[in-house]
Amino acid sequence: MTFAQKVIRFNQNLHWTGGPLPPGIRVLNPFQESPEAKRCSQEFYRKYYEDNQKRHIILGINPGRFGGGLTGIPFTDPKRLRTECGIHYHGKDTHETSSVFVYEAINAFGGPQAFYKKFYINSVCPLGFTAVDDKGREKNYNYYDSKALTEAAYQFSVESLQKQIGFGIHTGVAFCFGTGKNEKFLRQLNDKYHFFDRIVALEHPRYIMQYKTASKEDYIDKYWEAFDEASL
Repeated sequence: MTFAQKVIRFNQNLHWTGGPLPPGIRVLNPFQESPEAKRCSQEFYRKYYEDNQKRHIILGINPGRFGGGLTGIPFTDPKRLRTECGIHYHGKDTHETSSVFVYEAINAFGGPQAFYKKFYINSVCPLGFTAVDDKGREKNYNYYDSKALTEAAYQFSVESLQKQIGFGIHTGVAFCFGTGKNEKFLRQLNDKYHFFDRIVALEHPRYIMQYKTASKEDYIDKYWEAFDEASL
């Protein structure tokens, strides 16, 4: 099987096998909820991963409602899917700030074709979560936003990582988007299960776009210094 076929099979079979969810939290699974996400993601992986080449893994937190939660592709909102990857999304052309930064970084590397030949992006928890606030509005919810959800997601995250390493992932180094709770959780998993020789944590794209926009180019340089070292 090619790398693409392995990812597509993983996504098709992806469903929540974690513990009981805290009250008011629901799982966001684009591969079961949206035929469009299923179609787009399959086209994406066939376009960039139809080979048997090994890749380095980059792990975010979990999919969000306006990016991977719609397209099935981590850090890729419908707008970036269309403009950067040339894949049309039949639905609302949403905007996710994390996706904006990631594709600016990808383009600094030489574009999606060059980047995805060497890197594979997913999340520590490959399914997302949402909660409803006091005004009835749905919002993103991270796996580490409550202790109960972190515990519920623990074994699910372990098993998901084990399966993804089997795609053909380099285990010398893994990259983590997030230098706070996401890094801490991933390091705890790695200390116990020894998935990777080392983990390199980088500031999360959302954090950069929200708080460090003026220094955005410096963070892109930081990303690629780390990535270049790993891909030598």
